[in-house]
Amino acid sequence: MTRPTSKDVARAAGVSQAAVSLVLGDKWRGRVSEATAGRVRDAARELGYRPNLAARNLRLGRTRTALLVVPALTNDFFARVYTGAARVAAEHDFGVVLYPSPEGIGPARDPFASARAALDGVIASSMAAQALTDIHGAGLPLVMLDSDPTDPTAAAHVNVDLAGAMRLVTEHLLGLGHRRFLHLASNVDSWTFAVRARAITHGLRQAPDATLRTARAPHSVHGSMEAAGRALAEPGPRPTAVICDDDIIAAGTLKAARRTGLRIPEDISVTGLDDLALATAVDPELTTVRLPAERVGERGMQALLAVLDGQEPQIDALPVELVVRDSTAPPGP
Repeated sequence: MTRPTSKDVARAAGVSQAAVSLVLGDKWRGRVSEATAGRVRDAARELGYRPNLAARNLRLGRTRTALLVVPALTNDFFARVYTGAARVAAEHDFGVVLYPSPEGIGPARDPFASARAALDGVIASSMAAQALTDIHGAGLPLVMLDSDPTDPTAAAHVNVDLAGAMRLVTEHLLGLGHRRFLHLASNVDSWTFAVRARAITHGLRQAPDATLRTARAPHSVHGSMEAAGRALAEPGPRPTAVICDDDIIAAGTLKAARRTGLRIPEDISVTGLDDLALATAVDPELTTVRLPAERVGERGMQALLAVLDGQEPQIDALPVELVVRDSTAPPGP
């Protein structure tokens, strides 16, 4: 059977080959009508037309491959970011290579002999731009997810409303009547956790009688359990609520509270952030803030595609949602 060509698609859709090229190259907006684009896509699908990607890539000088750099694969947030990015990439005949940085949020080595030869662009989640010098040094466009939007190194930034997330948490706990707080903060020095700390401090200013202590914790259930245990054993009035920087730290805090004989939420309330699968695996289930991880990945890939096409990507922060479960309640007597 003869393989259908773009000329066949143009004839079936009643349009020019140029229009077919624009639509199937996803560059039709503002050039052809929505109805025309629909006819071209329908004709291509009915004919079983597949563009010659090798020839097109050679012509455009592109590999149609993006690199997604993440700090770790042990956190399912990043798996969902990848899912969203890969979904959008597939719609545009792109591939996404997932690269967990060997140094976490530290310097990420170029995983290729030449990133420029292998990639069209880089998307990095929850890392600092300076940690990507080796990769970004190849002159590739860089899209940063969950990072400082004032950093000029990146071509585009995609963020969620982290300040709003912590505002939802503090308003929820203050509304329950809590006034003595412990912030169990990540021991990772990065923009995303600095935003959370500032937002907690700002949110608790709504209650002049609220007090706040801060303790640092590593990103592991065991490490955060030990850190929370030490913080809860410190002298002075015990906090009635613990605000954790993420769900992993919160899971460790739940274990620490139990080991010190505290009931959750009767004696102490605990909150997380991310809404990982872990949040409903612990007992009691965790009150947390749901971050739209897949949407972050989708928006990141869309931003990279926009940059490659010389367009302006969306920059508005993605909304978040408070999910109230059984780990929070009014403070005990």
